[in-house]
Amino acid sequence: MIARRVAAASATLLLGTLGLPGVVAAHQLSGSFQSRLPLAVYLVGAAGAVALSFAFVLLRDLRATAVVDDGRRATIPGFVRNFLRAIGLIGWAWIMVQAIAGGDSDAEVSRLFAWNYGWVGVALISALAFPVWTWLDPFSTLYDIGAWLLRRLGVGTVSPAEYPAGLGRWPAVAGFAAIVWLELVASGAGSRTLAFVIAGYTVYSLAMMAQYGRSTWSRHGEIFSVWFGLIGRLAPFATLADDRGAALRRRDFAAGLREGGWATSDIVLVGLGTGSILFDGLSQTQIWVTTFGLPATLPQTALLAGFMALIIGAALVVARLVGIPATGAGLVPIAVGYLLAHYFTYLVIDGQRLVIALSDPLQQGKDYFGTAFFEPNGGWLAPGFVWTLQLAAVVGGHMIGAWGGHVVAARAELTQDEDPPGHAFDVRRRQIPLAMVMVALTTLTLWSLGQALFVPAG
Repeated sequence: MIARRVAAASATLLLGTLGLPGVVAAHQLSGSFQSRLPLAVYLVGAAGAVALSFAFVLLRDLRATAVVDDGRRATIPGFVRNFLRAIGLIGWAWIMVQAIAGGDSDAEVSRLFAWNYGWVGVALISALAFPVWTWLDPFSTLYDIGAWLLRRLGVGTVSPAEYPAGLGRWPAVAGFAAIVWLELVASGAGSRTLAFVIAGYTVYSLAMMAQYGRSTWSRHGEIFSVWFGLIGRLAPFATLADDRGAALRRRDFAAGLREGGWATSDIVLVGLGTGSILFDGLSQTQIWVTTFGLPATLPQTALLAGFMALIIGAALVVARLVGIPATGAGLVPIAVGYLLAHYFTYLVIDGQRLVIALSDPLQQGKDYFGTAFFEPNGGWLAPGFVWTLQLAAVVGGHMIGAWGGHVVAARAELTQDEDPPGHAFDVRRRQIPLAMVMVALTTLTLWSLGQALFVPAG
């Protein structure tokens, strides 16, 4: 009931915002998605909508009960699970073979699979639908194949070591930071470099799974499993304890935000995710290039580190004031909204390069299906649809975050049966820092989406 009320109020606010003059031109690959209307008016309208969403949530003092497993299950057919595992393994093998025997062309798949389909596509499915990485994950599949072969050969196995509790999910956070640097600073290193990084990460993952057990390492140290699991708190389906089983747990959309298990590492991780998207968008704008130029690796690393420190530092300060669960519940929807807004055009336009790769799988000048010279394009995308989707993603993510952060904070400190006089107001007042950070982040990303992108000469 509470979720429906928030959804109705959010929809009203969002429709009001969409009725204002405004536009976004996010992470575009074409000038056809440029703004048609004044950015200032659009920013005022959007910022007003997100601020009003907090006012609605805080003044109404919405509450939510704890999430319990009500026994709802969704069975995943075996052929679907096997198909997904095969797709993940084929994608990994394709990257490896192409890096060793391939040439150099638009059919290169390491970037396509890693950044486009993986970093964006799998992330959005994990956040909005179901934990697809559970079966796509090639590292777990390789481990399972290796364990099966060892059993067939009669080789004895050693019991996994106990995972150090103090490590928590920090190994995944450190790895995530390295990936952010690789994407935003070292992205020009070449496709073979990325393929070799993937090969090295594969060896590392298999070694850690052998050391601590596949499921344990996936929950704590495997970068993609941890990240997709974190943003997957929004999804209406979640994994069970047996994360390779045939069933998923069903729940209401965004109910995972109210579930337990939050840790400081999650705040840092979502801060890295949010900050990296913001940095990527800002660093492509003309105003950023005018200010900082096109820095080399070391200066760019310093800029990225400083920007990340600001975002993560603000998130940790808010977590200290409001609580880790409330801060996480408030920021995860924002991160997902930013991901969709900034990378939607990149996913659907650059993702078309798959048809080139299918015709020339080893980048050797072949044209098996007549699509080797296909040119990805976004002419079929209506500009109005693109910027409306982007605006809805950013503002909608903020509104869900406003609700999630408040109800988690309220449940942590109050119960509906025990509510001392003045206590509810005090709880809501302590959430103001979270509201300020969320409104600031949303306004910043909306501003960046409306900026002209830098276009290199020639």
